[in-house]
Amino acid sequence: MAPTGRRRYCSDACRQAGHRRRHQAPALEPPSLPPRQPRRAATVYACDTCGARALGDQYCSECRTFMRRAGAGGYCPACSEPVAYQELTRD
Repeated sequence: MAPTGRRRYCSDACRQAGHRRRHQAPALEPPSLPPRQPRRAATVYACDTCGARALGDQYCSECRTFMRRAGAGGYCPACSEPVAYQELTRD
């Protein structure tokens, strides 16, 4: 339907919809996420061939193959060997 006379809108419903569009709250911006950090430096890798372990290095220098990921971890305070956190918490 077209507006008649001096009306801007064809109906009261269209007039209300136009008012809502003009006066609606501005859209919220999505929250900014912190920058991603690489996890390789805190990941323990284990070689399936020779059993060597490394923290943050995926390549076994002894076997010259790629190692599998054992999980997130760090160096053991007692023996200074790389150990995964989930190995410490196993039941």
